[in-house]
Formats: sequence, structure tokens, C-alpha cells
Amino acid sequence: MATLKKRPSWIDGYSLTTAEILYHLPDYPHLLQTFIWQQLDLFPHLPALKKFLAFWQTTLDGPVHSVTVMHRQLIKPADLRTVSGEFLLH
Repeated sequence: MATLKKRPSWIDGYSLTTAEILYHLPDYPHLLQTFIWQQLDLFPHLPALKKFLAFWQTTLDGPVHSVTVMHRQLIKPADLRTVSGEFLLH
């Protein structure tokens, strides 16, 4: 019987991670191309991004120039504030 693989969840600490990867074109090494990668990943360790970059280095021809990482935690504590008054219209 096959085991079901659990999908990443925001509750488990995953956050939306976006990486902008600049790489040199194999045929024109003086030119840079942009690749955008986006996935749920565990911040700050980023195991999925590290796995993808390892795949890139071993499989793809274009060497990586730089990687810019952005992340956003989608579930966070609610912002609470007190209400100082109530206004009714009509």
C-alpha cells in the first residue's frame, strides 16, 4: 500500500517563497536571464529552494549569477485594536 505524501501547509510553518534567479545564458555568457521560482517552503532554512538550486547546478547549463529570495508568512496572529467609538449612519 502506498503511503500518502502530506502536502505542505501554512499551519506547519510553510510560507510562500519566491526566488528571482539571475543566470548566464549558456551561448551568450555576458547576458543575464531571469527565472522566477515560487513554492511553499520552510523559512529560513528553505529546503525546497536548496534542492531546486542543487538540481539547477547539476542538470542545467546556465550558471547561476545571483538569487534573491522573498517570503511571506500567510497565516500570522491577527492585529487587534480597540474601538474608540461607534458611529451610525441613517
